[in-house]
Amino acid sequence: MIEIQNLSKTFKTADGTVDALKNITLTVNDGDIYGIIGMSGAGKSTLVRCINMLERPTEGKVIIDGVDVGALSAAKLREVRRNVTMIFQSFNLLMQRTCLDNICFPLELAGVSRAKAKKRALELLETVGLPDKAKAYPSRLSGGQQQRVAIARALATDPKILLCDEATSALDPKTTESILDLIKDINKRLGITVIIITHQMSVVEKVCNKVAILDNGSIAEEGTVNDVFTMPKSAAAKRLVFTSNPDDNLPEHLSKNSIRVIYNGALVAGTPIIAKMAMDKKIAANILYAQTKCIGDKVYGNMILGIDGGDDCLSSAVEYLENIPDIIVRRDI
Repeated sequence: MIEIQNLSKTFKTADGTVDALKNITLTVNDGDIYGIIGMSGAGKSTLVRCINMLERPTEGKVIIDGVDVGALSAAKLREVRRNVTMIFQSFNLLMQRTCLDNICFPLELAGVSRAKAKKRALELLETVGLPDKAKAYPSRLSGGQQQRVAIARALATDPKILLCDEATSALDPKTTESILDLIKDINKRLGITVIIITHQMSVVEKVCNKVAILDNGSIAEEGTVNDVFTMPKSAAAKRLVFTSNPDDNLPEHLSKNSIRVIYNGALVAGTPIIAKMAMDKKIAANILYAQTKCIGDKVYGNMILGIDGGDDCLSSAVEYLENIPDIIVRRDI
């Protein structure tokens, strides 16, 4: 478990001090794929670098499995960093070394014999789908292949935690998807806790189970991905999830035959479900308000419908919509 307690980070600049992080408190449970998302300059990379003490917090604590990482000696901190490894947007491979030697490098630093390090590196090349690239140099690989080698290197010391700092930002969408699939598979098979720093909602939606919205150095909102994406509460989360502020244009008075339809990652993109309900069930519905967003082929958000007719029509509409997977219907708007 990772516990971040009241963490702040202040930088001194020529123009004065900058509060990059302000009183951050988060808990990441073992086995989570935890997304930390925000706009550029929100403090995401500073936060992830504080977890392994590449950046020392000005205030607060980072506790990993009950150990206050900031209080450790240099030698003990090096041991922690073998359990908390990191991959970066720019891959950070050693260009003069082969893929095999890049993966062996952290094992060499840990004092592992060359024979054992090589054996482990070959196993990891197999894990990341590059068994034929042992003798290749990074310059001969695509961006996606370089990131796979970087992931293999990060796994070399059998870490418990993998930190991903904008690890897919430099990749095209197809390659990004394959890298995210690999990270998800590693999380599932090896039980490694993953923290993903990103500005891309699609990355969080694809692989994360929890998410925190970082805004101007503070946590604006956190929770499960479904909860935050479906009904964001903070202004920062709404800016990321929606193009405008939900509920701003709600009618002042709603009839008792109004319902809220919540899209909770429903696979209905491009499907006119309200029109289909009218054709299938002869139920007329007025869209009084709608704010939805497609992420991939899934829809998040909500709309408010006014159902024409009496209670029977309302009940039929609720029953029809609730039978669509990942759609929630609420009468208490």
